[in-house]
Amino acid sequence: MFPTETLRQPYCESESYREGSKVRKRTLANLSKLPDHAVNGLQALLKGGVTIASLPDSFKITRSRPHGHVAAVLGSLKNTGLHNLISSEKSRNLRLVLAMIIARIIDPRSKLATARGFNEETCFSSIGKILGIDGADEDELYLAMDWLLARQESIENNWAAKHLASSTLVLYDVSSSPNEGKTCPVARYGYNRDGKRGKLQIVFGLICDAEGCPIAIEVFEGNTADPTTLTNQIAKLKERFGIAKIIWVGDRGIISSSTIQKHFHNNEERSFDWISALRATQIRSLVEQESIQLSLFDEKNLAEISSDDYPGERLIACRNPMLAAERAKTREELLQATEKELSKIVAATTRQKKRLTGASNIALKVGNVVNRYKVAKHFTLDIQENSFSYERNTQSINSEAALDGLYVIRTSVESAVLSPTETVIAYKSLSQV
Repeated sequence: MFPTETLRQPYCESESYREGSKVRKRTLANLSKLPDHAVNGLQALLKGGVTIASLPDSFKITRSRPHGHVAAVLGSLKNTGLHNLISSEKSRNLRLVLAMIIARIIDPRSKLATARGFNEETCFSSIGKILGIDGADEDELYLAMDWLLARQESIENNWAAKHLASSTLVLYDVSSSPNEGKTCPVARYGYNRDGKRGKLQIVFGLICDAEGCPIAIEVFEGNTADPTTLTNQIAKLKERFGIAKIIWVGDRGIISSSTIQKHFHNNEERSFDWISALRATQIRSLVEQESIQLSLFDEKNLAEISSDDYPGERLIACRNPMLAAERAKTREELLQATEKELSKIVAATTRQKKRLTGASNIALKVGNVVNRYKVAKHFTLDIQENSFSYERNTQSINSEAALDGLYVIRTSVESAVLSPTETVIAYKSLSQV
């Protein structure tokens, strides 16, 4: 801070910066050239004798718009070169798209609310001002999205050229989103991952590079099965992106046994390999066949095994102790919660007044309980016309507990390309998608 008594003396505020190997200086402000009333006001302010509010003639705030977060996101966006990737031509559509990207990151809202945030009277940040889109309404935003959609293929091709090598590992996952309208041509009733039944939805598949950077996205009809989406993605990488050799990484719902048989078994040129995982039933079968011996995990948590059920594949069995403890804790909590509710039904069948009777009535209440907590297989239920009893199925519980924290990676990738540890890390990278 500069001394207040030297304000009237020649004074410049400057900073140093580096230009290549040279250090240069630039002037930020020349305080000696301020008018007398401004100097006097600053002197009084710096001495703590007055506040800005007490200097109405010297300072006047006309509008304050939050700006720091906008500048940070816009700066990061430009550092990635995304603005040039979207369009090399500067246009209002480009500015609208950039504004929607920034708004989606800092304060996600509907297009109507987003448009209001760009306008002078209702803005909630500096986005509209710095990008020069004051007055944009929601209809113009939708038109800008149509403009962007027409450029999707070109953007994805350029993005893939930047982030995917000619021989690469690709992460792929599928999700869904509910659709509230009634005119979307691809909205269908299908498997809802959020458990929201009775809603139309769309399905979309996302391709990422090994770091989890999004490369391409495609929307499918809402009733499309996850493995079905893979066909389009394989063609996209080979034909559009020109990727010569691919290692696909997908979860067991996408790269299933049937998908492997369809897309990968006839792959004579080995132009693409895959990494996935086994389902719980498949893991249990390996344990029962003693292909996986649980004693393997007494000293280490990773072991490569083989099985005649999976010819030509590498199987890497892993055990996560923390996940095992978490699943055991969750199961016990669910069992106790179920027992608490089942005990209420037992009491209802033995009380003197308004006694619960009838096997169908008792079964209805029992069904509501076991369906709520999803642990019916761990109980033995005895429903009679005028009574009900239950007990834990310890054999079922112990059988499931033996597999806690256990998962098996399956892959066609040769060990010379990826070690067991590297293969596991590649599969876990799906969490980045």
